[in-house]
Amino acid sequence: MTKIHCRIITPEKLYREFDSDILTIETTEGQQGILPNHMPLVTNLAIGKLSSVLDGKREEYAVTGGLFYFRENKAEILTDAIESKEEIDLARAEQAKNRAEKRIQHKSEDIDLRRAEIALKKALNRIRVGKL
Repeated sequence: MTKIHCRIITPEKLYREFDSDILTIETTEGQQGILPNHMPLVTNLAIGKLSSVLDGKREEYAVTGGLFYFRENKAEILTDAIESKEEIDLARAEQAKNRAEKRIQHKSEDIDLRRAEIALKKALNRIRVGKL
């Protein structure tokens, strides 16, 4: 059976390289499933979940957004940060969520509200993926 060859790249390193039967991504347009022989695709990833299926085993990741490229059964994911479900420290994610919520509640001129909202989305996404 044809597989998708996937490379996940962060600014620091090649995070992971693997073959998958299917990829599920969350884009700025919604969720998409990518099967082998899918038409070429370039899309923006949202802060969300990435799933892959390797030999019948589902693996899930929290992604901070980025770019997704697919062509000829090769997928490249460029993202600032990614964590597998197993790597997520739920206590740390909860602390980040609480910090972001406090920043949003205590609006002041020295707090970048948009940045606090993004931090909250990232923390909530890590918690969601970590609890799957």
